Amino acid sequence: MLCTGLVALDSTIIATAVPSVVGDLGGFSQFPWLFSIYLLTQAVTVPIYGKLADVFGRKPVMFVGIAVFLLGSALCGAAWSMGALIGFRALQGIGAGAVQPMSITMVGDLYSVEERARVQGYIASVWGISSVVGPTLGGLFSEYVSWRWIFFVNLPLGALAAWTLARRFKEKVAGGSHTIDYLGAALLTAGSSLLILGLLEGGVAWEWASPVSLLIFGAGVVLVAAFVLVERRAAEPVLPLWVFSRRTLTGGNLVGLGVGALLIGFTSYVPTYAQGVLGTGALVAGFALAALTLGWPIAAALSGRVYMRLGFRDTALIGTVVVVAGTVLCALLGRGSELWEVAAACFVVGVGLGLSASPTMVAVQSVVGWERRGVVTGTNMFCRSIGSALGAAILGAVSNATLSGRFSRPPAGVAGHLPASVDATDTVLNGQAPAQPAVAAFVRSALYDAVHNVFLVLVVVAVLSVGALLLMPRRTRELSFD
Repeated sequence: MLCTGLVALDSTIIATAVPSVVGDLGGFSQFPWLFSIYLLTQAVTVPIYGKLADVFGRKPVMFVGIAVFLLGSALCGAAWSMGALIGFRALQGIGAGAVQPMSITMVGDLYSVEERARVQGYIASVWGISSVVGPTLGGLFSEYVSWRWIFFVNLPLGALAAWTLARRFKEKVAGGSHTIDYLGAALLTAGSSLLILGLLEGGVAWEWASPVSLLIFGAGVVLVAAFVLVERRAAEPVLPLWVFSRRTLTGGNLVGLGVGALLIGFTSYVPTYAQGVLGTGALVAGFALAALTLGWPIAAALSGRVYMRLGFRDTALIGTVVVVAGTVLCALLGRGSELWEVAAACFVVGVGLGLSASPTMVAVQSVVGWERRGVVTGTNMFCRSIGSALGAAILGAVSNATLSGRFSRPPAGVAGHLPASVDATDTVLNGQAPAQPAVAAFVRSALYDAVHNVFLVLVVVAVLSVGALLLMPRRTRELSFD
């Protein structure tokens, strides 16, 4: 929980500090890279750390991850320009790529199948606490101390996590000689980096059909194809292809894609809906979203009792049906809905995710032994990251297309007072009311249409997750690799 707290707090604390960072270092047009580069480097290193953990053990990999994360944090706090800060955020992401999946893998090592869901509920609660504490600390540091302390605060927390890990975590690593698939690791990192980069920045930094976009996606596909060929011949592949050929693992990984897309969708657009459409403040909007992170750990902690009776798949199936219900409730939200309705819908989604994500992760871990648990856990977390990147791209395209369509045909009364691009949404998101109420009303209406369409897409994602779960067998058993 301490190790997870490092990554969870860092993921939420920076959001409220962005205005202070930009005011000090400049580079407003570059600040989205503070998030994109972190997500990118974290995602592409997860499978590599998973393989290394199966070779050398969880403890040394976690120590390396914490050390790299803290080094990146110290350098971020000392950054002298936006370019330097972006580079050091990439280093932070490389460290985070080890910390998050290793925490989940260690849970699989330490606890029985009956206990894992409850303990993963504790881990999930760290994210819930961070979603409230992080933005508050970020605002306090930015306003009263310095934005640099949002990174420096990681140093004592990381030291405590490392000390606890050294004192309390014991493991036995199986002996034997191992070979590291360096070529496969390089191809996976390069290929997936290009694909995720294209998904994150397509339609933002460049047009989807632009030469830059086509070149990035083309090179990414070629490198991934080369990676598949290398993995077929590697003695000890960094990401063995069998993780995509077994029903339990395939179903669990597809659910991971859906969970990633749902998380990025709700965390990105629920606050936008609450602030831009309903007119609430940023802090109140954050509390509405916190209902999701409250429902998740509660349901995850209780899911252990359920899946011991019903099985992993049926428990997760119930969870995904609840997720579908929650996304439908979000899609039914109107222009004048109450904030408690938003929070209630988010809570239902959180309960569904807790009942589906935790059992599928336990199922994936339970069908392999210690020597393969790191790989399958890392692969599942990698799929979740890919789902977030793909979800961010698709949902952003849906939102921007809706807003562009509305802003291209404004009513006659507001046509001359409306910016020509989707940046017009700033008039209701920055807390400053426009001079003409008609302009604000039109922008809020357009923003509602955009978020409503996003929620409809999330309904489709939830339904597809139900289909992914049906790929899993009702009863799981440890896989044979002979």
